[in-house]
Amino acid sequence: MSVARVHGGAGVARGLSSRLMVADHIYDAVLEALIDGALEPGSAIVIDALARQFDVSQTPVREALARLESTGLVRRTALKGYRVAPMTTRDELDRLMQARLVFEPKLAELTAGRMSTHRVDARTDAELQQAVDDLASASLGPSFAEFRAYWEADERFHRLVAEAAGNEFLLSAYVALGGQIVRFRLFGGSGVTDSEHCVAEHTRVLEALRSGDPAAAGRAMAAHIDDARVRALNSIDEAEHTHPHTAPAASTARAASTASTEQESR
Repeated sequence: MSVARVHGGAGVARGLSSRLMVADHIYDAVLEALIDGALEPGSAIVIDALARQFDVSQTPVREALARLESTGLVRRTALKGYRVAPMTTRDELDRLMQARLVFEPKLAELTAGRMSTHRVDARTDAELQQAVDDLASASLGPSFAEFRAYWEADERFHRLVAEAAGNEFLLSAYVALGGQIVRFRLFGGSGVTDSEHCVAEHTRVLEALRSGDPAAAGRAMAAHIDDARVRALNSIDEAEHTHPHTAPAASTARAASTASTEQESR
């Protein structure tokens, strides 16, 4: 299925006032098609075809695909162009969450320490609270257009914690994981099912940050990530048990619940 058909036909980008806005629009449209499964894993993404579908030059299409490559959702091969990345496997998701357990509790510790000495301003505190509030009120799916606000709130919360830690090297390592949107790909077609847990966990992380206790903040973040990891892996296991003759990638795609992080987008 073409991205253009998913988003209402050719020429949907016409009238946008700048190349950046066009690239952003194409990025959003292709991202939605990737999450919802309209673009199947392994399928080719033809730049010229996308340019025709959106009635634009190839330049903003290339810019959008380069951004999507950084998320891990598409892959570029020399002389072959772009293809949709395979679905994240159970083992890959587990390793991703293990990596997050290395970085994010430490980022939470540093942020809590800076809050205790008033090096994190009130605006950041308010933005963290707003992210939790938005997470609690967001639609849960089943399409990406419906649960996108949930993903964005989740991404925003974790990114704010990482930025407030005051360590540019840890922030770069966090961003490089690119795990948020890859994990949220697993929600496509089913929607978010663990929001009650995630909202409660984010609330506990924020309370620990505000306490100014680095150890408590680190524990709260670690508990959140590990609990989200267990929920995601259990959901994948249940999907594979229910559909034993389905390929692992497809079973993973049906997983209704995944870790709530998140990253990425970047």
